[in-house]
Amino acid sequence: MSVTRTVTVLGGGSFGTAIANIAATNGHRAFLWMRDAKRAVEVQETRENKRYMPGYHLHENLTATTDIEHALNSSDIIFVSIPSKSFRTVVENARQYIKPHQIVVSTTKGIESGSFLLMSQILEELLPKNPIGVLSGPNLAKEIAQKTLTATVIASESSDVRNSIQDLLGCSYFRVYANLDTYGVELGGALKNIYAIMSGLAEAYGMGENTKSMLVTRSLAEMSRFAVCLGANPMTFLGLAGVGDLMVTCNSSLSRNYRVGYAVGKGKKLEDAIEELGEVAEGINTLRSVKAKADELEVYMPLVQGLYAILIEQHEIKDIISGMMLAQQSTDVEFILPRHEV
Repeated sequence: MSVTRTVTVLGGGSFGTAIANIAATNGHRAFLWMRDAKRAVEVQETRENKRYMPGYHLHENLTATTDIEHALNSSDIIFVSIPSKSFRTVVENARQYIKPHQIVVSTTKGIESGSFLLMSQILEELLPKNPIGVLSGPNLAKEIAQKTLTATVIASESSDVRNSIQDLLGCSYFRVYANLDTYGVELGGALKNIYAIMSGLAEAYGMGENTKSMLVTRSLAEMSRFAVCLGANPMTFLGLAGVGDLMVTCNSSLSRNYRVGYAVGKGKKLEDAIEELGEVAEGINTLRSVKAKADELEVYMPLVQGLYAILIEQHEIKDIISGMMLAQQSTDVEFILPRHEV
């Protein structure tokens, strides 16, 4: 029989709300910490996060609160579901209440600007005595809310972290798989946001199915090539956090990054597309960070270079696409061992 846990999710966005509600529905006590007091009261009284998850009833075991000390003091497991630009600040403010035995898991798919640190690396820096994990995968929050069959992956070097999260969140519609490659899983979740923007652009431009298929497969090759240069396992990208997450975000209008790309492809300015979205599209900040790191490491990333030219340098889309089609035609699959010649 499962042990009843107390869980805190830092961040009241769509995915944080979904995770907190799964834990609550599974019989655990869940706190959803939110920065906005008015919204926290509304969620608590109406049992609905009307801004991010309208129409999604929240279980009675879930408590929305702005009291971070109270939320963290009694928790066994803490999920950090904060946009990357605010991630460090929130954890710095929270760490005075976090005890060494508490499991801390990041669900944020982003990279810290300037430092190129992943969220788990920020957690390790600020909470060196805590067991750390990363939750990632093809997890569109609105589909989770509808109890559509979904799978995720918990990555950690700690078997206790992996087992605890599998036990906490696993249910009939939410499957939790495990992985040891924390860095690869987290990089996959961050990098795929870039290519989701590219796919949205392609769809808006009316590109064919062959073109979109080429974009997805070349995206997978590009992101895995980059990640391996940073020490990740290439096989991780064949799993949920790699090809799984890439497929869903490159093909779904529920993806925030896809919607930003689509809006820009239809003629909107990037700033207007982001404002209209009303949520954080991590791919924009990730694009800036990855472009700089790829230049530094001299990693061949034509899709990143092209998207950066379109979004940041404001080049014409048609000119960049034409240039990309003339780019170097490298090998199809990056990590096949060469055969011995006969």
